[in-house]
Amino acid sequence: MSKITYAKALIDGLHGCMSEDDRVSVIGSYILGLSPLNNLVDRLREDFEDRISDPPISEAAVAATGIGAAMAGDRPFVDIGTASFIFEAWSQIVNEAANAHYMSGGQISVPVVFHMLHGLRGGGGAQHSHSPQAMLFNCPGLEIVLPSSPADVKGLIRQAILSDNPTIVIDHAKLLAIEDDVPDGNYEIPFGQANIRRAGGDATIVATSFTVQTALEAAEILSKRGISVEVIDPRTIVPLDMETILASVEKTGRLVVIDEANLRCSVASEIGMSVAEQGFSSLKAPIIRVTRPDVPVPFSPPLESYIAVDAGKIVKAVETVTE
Repeated sequence: MSKITYAKALIDGLHGCMSEDDRVSVIGSYILGLSPLNNLVDRLREDFEDRISDPPISEAAVAATGIGAAMAGDRPFVDIGTASFIFEAWSQIVNEAANAHYMSGGQISVPVVFHMLHGLRGGGGAQHSHSPQAMLFNCPGLEIVLPSSPADVKGLIRQAILSDNPTIVIDHAKLLAIEDDVPDGNYEIPFGQANIRRAGGDATIVATSFTVQTALEAAEILSKRGISVEVIDPRTIVPLDMETILASVEKTGRLVVIDEANLRCSVASEIGMSVAEQGFSSLKAPIIRVTRPDVPVPFSPPLESYIAVDAGKIVKAVETVTE
């Protein structure tokens, strides 16, 4: 067990897969974006120079290259960069990669991983701050991963590369510098297994990606006010571990769902509706969603902070359902 950054855990997971399987390649090596930790990628360049390419900026072409390589038997890791740029490759990902296995009657597999950094990062503006997980959530045929800790990203990246399905790994720039204990060696975390990050009995919080860290901060504040919350991190939204969420709501009777994306048709909306359909009898209070409002992300950092999900908004939501 070693204490390392999220960024290093991500690169370690990718490095382990490339060491074991010559079919694993990297297309686009700005995996850590503009982070000062981006020099960690140099280790991949040094050890696997012949399997790392830095293509011109054309997301549609980059995605298509990865899909074609996957269909031919490779296991490419395709870096899209900022999640907002996925829209340039939308047809390739949701119309080709997601559908190929079904349209070929199971004859074609597309074991490709698309990686991107989503969310608010401080001055990214409307065109560099999207959180497209809900849009991808509505596209059958894709597995969708949203890690929130160094230990999780290392195991989930490995599972994504080993998967025979097209997989979207959505990271957050604000997670990259976070440090925590990570198991040594290679390991996988199976998809569809939520992680109870904090146990509690008064209310359930379900959060993904960076909002898990924010939810844990809120839980600490609430504990000092005598409110015990259970924080659940689904880790993947396709597949989604509803059993763990429903079991928690059955225990607490209250649910707050956190999502950095916009309110309408969000991941928070789907999880909330699923609990309402499958666990309505357990609820003692209305479900509350805490998300960004339905506005383009402002470039101004103070305005960006104003619309962001923060601990204060989560605390207010939990106090509302528990009063």
